[in-house]
Amino acid sequence: MMTSRPGIRNEDNHFENPWVARRWKNCVVTTTPKPRRPDVEETDLVGGNEVRELTVVSYDDSWHAIFAAQRERLLTALGSTPVEIEHIGSTSVPGLAAKPIIDILIIVDDITAEEDYLDPLIAAGYLLRVRGPGRRMVRTPGRDVHVHILQTGDDAIDAYLVFRDHLRSNADDRVLYASTKHSLIEQGFTDMNAYSDAKTDVIATIMARARE
Repeated sequence: MMTSRPGIRNEDNHFENPWVARRWKNCVVTTTPKPRRPDVEETDLVGGNEVRELTVVSYDDSWHAIFAAQRERLLTALGSTPVEIEHIGSTSVPGLAAKPIIDILIIVDDITAEEDYLDPLIAAGYLLRVRGPGRRMVRTPGRDVHVHILQTGDDAIDAYLVFRDHLRSNADDRVLYASTKHSLIEQGFTDMNAYSDAKTDVIATIMARARE
């Protein structure tokens, strides 16, 4: 379910705010907000590559509750900034084995307007991990919650949600994805980015079926 500030969605459930859409009669004209400033051109991985013990565990019913608590914390920190918040990644799929890290997606109007969202999140105790073109990522000090921030209209938003929703409804692909993750963990991956890259082929296969 989409999470947004009151007033962000109109009566027809269209995402609507002064920047994103102007509703004329029965149609919605989608516009792209003018960036407040140029975006960064290179990706800064704050703290550099990390060596971590990666584990994949059985689905935990508490993951949804953790997301819900984090959602409220994020909304409180962001105040009046219009956003949408989604639970993504494997912990958002009941029955799917996953790394015990809650992945959250925040959709903002302007990724360059960091004073509207990034500064408040850092003030609330989240730590900046990734600052790159079109995306930011913060996480909790315990590194057990990752908050991915993208701008409205980014193709990655649709990809995250299509992949999640497909896995929620397709048991065979849940099994395939879980077995792939267990196999990679058994190979001894200790770098999160390398582990993610190693899943590229199976994700592409599942995504192709999801879009059929």
